[in-house]
Amino acid sequence: MEPSVPNPPGWTDVQTSLKQAMAACAQAVEDTIGRLLPSTDLAEARVFDAMRYGCLNGGKRLRPFLVIQSADLFGVNPECAERVAAAVEMVHSYSLIHDDLPAMDDSDLRRGKPTCHKAFDEATAVLAGDGLLTLAFEVLADPATHEDPNIRCQLVTALAKAAGGHGMVGGQMLDLIAETERFDLGATTRLQRMKTGEMIAFSCEAGGILGRAAPPHRTALRAYAHDLGLAFQIVDDLLDVEGTEAETGKSVGRDAEAGKATFVSILGVDRARAQADLLAKQAVAHLDIFEGRAHLLEAVADFVVARRT
Repeated sequence: MEPSVPNPPGWTDVQTSLKQAMAACAQAVEDTIGRLLPSTDLAEARVFDAMRYGCLNGGKRLRPFLVIQSADLFGVNPECAERVAAAVEMVHSYSLIHDDLPAMDDSDLRRGKPTCHKAFDEATAVLAGDGLLTLAFEVLADPATHEDPNIRCQLVTALAKAAGGHGMVGGQMLDLIAETERFDLGATTRLQRMKTGEMIAFSCEAGGILGRAAPPHRTALRAYAHDLGLAFQIVDDLLDVEGTEAETGKSVGRDAEAGKATFVSILGVDRARAQADLLAKQAVAHLDIFEGRAHLLEAVADFVVARRT
């Protein structure tokens, strides 16, 4: 998908810096997860193998990147930020493992590889997802994540809300309902804000929690995340229509096959793309409070609308 307006001067340099920063973040988070989720030769090793398979399997690591970049705005210790980023990726990976199950989306491919239940079996995949979810909260509650127990409690509470019934889990329930009921634009927006947006919002706000940020800065990060999350989902819907399995690393055309209402089915391709562009611009505007220090977060908005995976 090509940008709808000419790129500003320096855009290529910023996008190059973003790619390098995202690659460095992905490696740091991969290393952190590897330490937190070691291999074992115990009798229950199969579930740990499945957890590692479902979590250490590539991907954009967008949510961890948002954690690390938001934390950097407030001078947070990088090791603390990386632990929170790893916890976020564990929750995200758990959600993908469960989302791919036959009882949910029944997908065979994820990030270009067989889904967890295909590589192992359904029961092991369920347990692997459960293990990643619970390990994420163990990581957040550990003093190594932050010396202040109040900060750790804030992180645990915020992630629980984002991932639970009023966030990602509730959104997934709405997604299942959408297979049999016709959703309008408002209902679809609410679904995606819960299913995808709340975890993105936590990822952005987590840095502010770690850094004891002032309320206006945390509010700006949440507003940025809200618009970014909707833009991200619209592009996901576009890729499900226009993308290929080779590009996305997962099955495409599943939403139309299931008869689900999406931003593309409601708005059409051109209006959906225009809406994603508008949301990306709005997201960037929320970062003005940081006076140019959030340039990589600004670049993420361009990355989200231009991505093909």
